[in-house]
Amino acid sequence: MGTFSHPITLLDASGRHRERVEALVDTGATFSSFPTSLLERLGVRPIGTVRVRLASGQEEEWHLGEVRAELDGTQRPILCFFGPPGAPALIGAHALEAFLLTVDLVEQRLVPKEAYLA
Repeated sequence: MGTFSHPITLLDASGRHRERVEALVDTGATFSSFPTSLLERLGVRPIGTVRVRLASGQEEEWHLGEVRAELDGTQRPILCFFGPPGAPALIGAHALEAFLLTVDLVEQRLVPKEAYLA
C-alpha cells in the first residue's frame, strides 16, 4: 500500500487565521495528527487524552482536540491529535469520513464518495 501527501488548511475559531500544511494521508490512523505548535498557534485546546497505539506497537497517551479544517474548498470540524515535535502531519480516517472522501492509491489522490445511512 502506498502513501501520498495532500494539502489541508487548519483554521482558528474565528476563521481569520489559516495555516496550510502538507499532510500524509494515513487511512490506518484513526484521527488526524498535527504538530502541537501549529494547533497552539491556532488556539486549539485539548478536549481529552486518548491512548494511542503507534505503528511500532508502542502505546502512548496523546492529547485530542477539535479543529476546523478545509480540504478542497470544503470546511468541516475534525478531531485531531496533538503530535510530538518532528512528527509528520497526518490526515486520518475520521477526517476522510467527515469530508466524504476516499483514497485512490493508484492515482494518489482523494476522491469524493457518497454518504450512507443504513
